[in-house]
Amino acid sequence: MILYQNTLISLDIFKVCFICDLENCLGSCCVEGDAGAPLEVDEVNLLKENLSHVKPFMTVESLSFLGNNDFFVVNDRGEFETACIENRDCVFSYRHKGILRCSIETAYSKKKIGFKKPVSCHLYPVRLGKIKNELITVNYNEWSICKPAIIKGSNHYKPLFRFLKEPLIRRFGKEWYDELEQIYRELKVDKKL
Repeated sequence: MILYQNTLISLDIFKVCFICDLENCLGSCCVEGDAGAPLEVDEVNLLKENLSHVKPFMTVESLSFLGNNDFFVVNDRGEFETACIENRDCVFSYRHKGILRCSIETAYSKKKIGFKKPVSCHLYPVRLGKIKNELITVNYNEWSICKPAIIKGSNHYKPLFRFLKEPLIRRFGKEWYDELEQIYRELKVDKKL
């Protein structure tokens, strides 16, 4: 682990090679797992304000679900997550040509809203955590459904942190990301990678 500013960064984000391979994983991270995607408080508010622009890209099943439920839940730790239909599909997921897509991201790509998707989704397979509300942990979440991404990333020798450059800058800023590049170079020189 590397401590930088208020973050504790796993070496895995430098060691693991990764490039999402939707043609092979089919976007399974939108429907697999035991909970929805983590949401920041400001993201809940942003989604509330923009839900009418996202709804045209949601499935009939998701819209029906929203008739009786919120798009988010609060977990047992008091944190927000996207709601899941029947404890499986994220309420914002839909299939297009057999691949799971995100209605939030689709609304963004069609210029209907000004944010791409929740930062936790944008950062995946990196997950953020907290230690005593002082440190943010930056960890790689290894999951078998991402095996195609590991293979594709290894074939292109793309370290995970570089694959996630845009969302890491979105969450922590360019200066923080630039420091990751410096740390990576130092780890390579010291033969720790």
